[in-house]
Amino acid sequence: QVQLVESGGGLVQPGGSLRLSCVVSGINFRSYDMGWYRQAPGKQRELVAGITVGGSTNYADSVKGRFTISRDNAKNTVYLQMASLKPEDTAVYYCKARNLLEYWGQGTQVTVSS
Repeated sequence: QVQLVESGGGLVQPGGSLRLSCVVSGINFRSYDMGWYRQAPGKQRELVAGITVGGSTNYADSVKGRFTISRDNAKNTVYLQMASLKPEDTAVYYCKARNLLEYWGQGTQVTVSS
């Protein structure tokens, strides 16, 4: 059974930081490209950051310079370090594993508010 379990979300003030984690089981993690997506109320789900099996990364323009994606293949975990958070970063954050198939986690809520 494939499982992607996100954690690390919560309520943070503008300018604050959070680190999201996504632990993956049931697949050969190191063979999958990984991504973090988010969906705000009333909006479509959008790509935040991605990391390939080789470690190449890409970011949405809105988070460049503030967010960092990384992966630890020994721990089957992908991270999203978020800094300088803004209210517009408020969303449910999901991780996705992609190879020939795609798998999604259940999401973790991030709320940026004073």
